[in-house]
Amino acid sequence: MLSAPARKRAAPVSRGRPDPEETLALVIARLDDDKAADTIRIDLTGKTTLADYMVVASGRSHRHVGAIAEHLRETLAKAGVHGMRVEGLPHCDWVLIDAGDVIVHVFRPEVRSFYNLEKMWARARPQTEA
Repeated sequence: MLSAPARKRAAPVSRGRPDPEETLALVIARLDDDKAADTIRIDLTGKTTLADYMVVASGRSHRHVGAIAEHLRETLAKAGVHGMRVEGLPHCDWVLIDAGDVIVHVFRPEVRSFYNLEKMWARARPQTEA
């Protein structure tokens, strides 16, 4: 009896790093899933070389801000966004996640009100997410 020819396994397809719009969509979806409040997307395309988008959101407490940031970091890493920089996790008043094309700020409400990043970037036309 002849054995069936051995099949070659297809190599896994590597998508690589998501583009800025895909990264933004992942960020917005994760923030929504984690019940972040007052999420605002700011389009920075052509206005700065820092990033293409900035997202500002709020958590209810230190713990909520930390959980949002950690879940977001995990989600982006699984999607292929590597080399992220995360600042502010020990205190969780304001956590910044630099995902390259998208910069995310997660604040406690009082801290967000104090720094008012939306006003600073007002010329960049903030767009409220529904």
